[in-house]
Amino acid sequence: MGLLWTIIIGFIIGLIAKLIYPGKQQLGLVVTTLLGIGGSLLAGYVGQAFGWYHAGEKAGLIASIIFACIILFIYGKIKNRQI
Repeated sequence: MGLLWTIIIGFIIGLIAKLIYPGKQQLGLVVTTLLGIGGSLLAGYVGQAFGWYHAGEKAGLIASIIFACIILFIYGKIKNRQI
């Protein structure tokens, strides 16, 4: 059940990041979900390593969205460079 929740929350975070990030992103369902999961993992690692918050706090959700936007920015730069 934990893996299913990870996928669902990752998808929601990915959607929120796509809504916040300016411009149009041509991302599919799987890439959006991976974006959210990656943002959550990165935010959890960085936030807890620096002692900004502990596991389960609401700040982790906000940080997950911010890091998902950062990943989306990097993804856009790499994708535009390949064209």
